[in-house]
Amino acid sequence: MAREIQVTFDCADPAALSAFWAEVLGYRLQDPPGGFETWDQALEAMGVPPENRNDASAVLDPEGAGPRLFFQRVPEGKQAKNRVHLDVRAAPGLQGEARMAALEAEAERLTARGATRLARYEPDPPLQFGNIVMADPEGNEFCLD
Repeated sequence: MAREIQVTFDCADPAALSAFWAEVLGYRLQDPPGGFETWDQALEAMGVPPENRNDASAVLDPEGAGPRLFFQRVPEGKQAKNRVHLDVRAAPGLQGEARMAALEAEAERLTARGATRLARYEPDPPLQFGNIVMADPEGNEFCLD
């Protein structure tokens, strides 16, 4: 039986990080529960104090194909390199200079939105097609692939 997955990020600012990843992936913020126009209205009705209203956030693939991304506030900061990371397929089907140009354009777009560029790996056929390693605003590594 196939299983659905959710990718969970521990972070300091769930609202900001979920907005960043929604932008990166073309996702959208998860809607508030039925009967509420905003999350703030829903959380108020649930009795969640204002200081806890940014404890979690989630984004969804509008097509329903990709996994839900869930962001939860934790007290500790990032400690080490991620052992699991996302590969953002920013240049599917492209090779060589066209591929690297597309990856560079996406790296520039995401840097303007708070990402940090960490490294560029040049194409080395037949197995390596080139990629750019980035970090999100809280330092979580991901690759533009």
